[in-house]
Amino acid sequence: MSTLCDKKSLAVLGVLLLALVAACLVSLLAGAVPLSADDVWHSGIFRLRLARTALGVVAGAGLSAAGVIFQAILRNPLAEPYVLGVSSGAGLGASLAIVLGLSAAGAWTLPATAFAGALGTILLVYALARTPTGAAPVQTLLLSGVVISAVLGSILMFVVSISPSEKLHGIVWWLLGNLQVFDWGLLRIVSAVVGAGLAVSVLFARDLNLMALGEEPAAHLGLDVEWTKKLFFLLASLMTGATVAACGLIGFVGLMVPHTVRLVAGPDHRRLVTASALAGAAFLVLADSIARTIIAPREVPIGVITAILGGPFFLGLLRKRKASYWD
Repeated sequence: MSTLCDKKSLAVLGVLLLALVAACLVSLLAGAVPLSADDVWHSGIFRLRLARTALGVVAGAGLSAAGVIFQAILRNPLAEPYVLGVSSGAGLGASLAIVLGLSAAGAWTLPATAFAGALGTILLVYALARTPTGAAPVQTLLLSGVVISAVLGSILMFVVSISPSEKLHGIVWWLLGNLQVFDWGLLRIVSAVVGAGLAVSVLFARDLNLMALGEEPAAHLGLDVEWTKKLFFLLASLMTGATVAACGLIGFVGLMVPHTVRLVAGPDHRRLVTASALAGAAFLVLADSIARTIIAPREVPIGVITAILGGPFFLGLLRKRKASYWD
């Protein structure tokens, strides 16, 4: 019987699906101003909250699935979607667009420049990591990503430091992440990218299981390791880049959710990818509800909420790994 069809998998996916539905209902009803369900339904607020909830579902699913992929390929539960510098590239692209006034050219300019920065970073990291034989060792990819991320992060801080005060707020707000949807067309494009990435990830989930064993064992089992790495790095990076372009930098989702779900659903990626996507969607939608209501009528950037939750989680995970290392 297929792993996706056994009783445990169906139970886990069923619970996560119910959690996602509940989170979406909370998101649609929660806001800075308390409103009844009837008031929300018969006003323009419903459409705004629906778009915001939809983006939360898509972004949470995309970041969580990307986290699963990076953790499998790099064989490290501390890996997350921004590990290869995608966030720094996207942040630099968006910041330059704001500072240079390109965002005034149209609503699409900011996400377009952010995605271009993310994509350019992916290509640069992979080009630097390639050996003369065309292979890209995981360790070299990781080191290239760390170096490029540090360099782009420094340039980003320089851009922020010289930004006019009237544009500084826009840069900081974008860097902290938000789920405000200004164009349904952008939401459709991001949904298509994330949906395609999830579909391919589920389809080739068995290859992720082999990669999690290590490159050498996977090759001995007949897997084309280099092709598989290219495929999954591209999928995870595109999902991350599209998500960042739409809602800014939202950290820790791709770290917390996959690791937590793995404890419940097990390490088999044939169910882990789907389960993590559902859990990530529910988590981010709930985090956005908290961000909108915790100090209403003011709104807290959602990246602040995920960082407050994710920081202690990361430290606990790191402490656990340190203890097991010394044991």
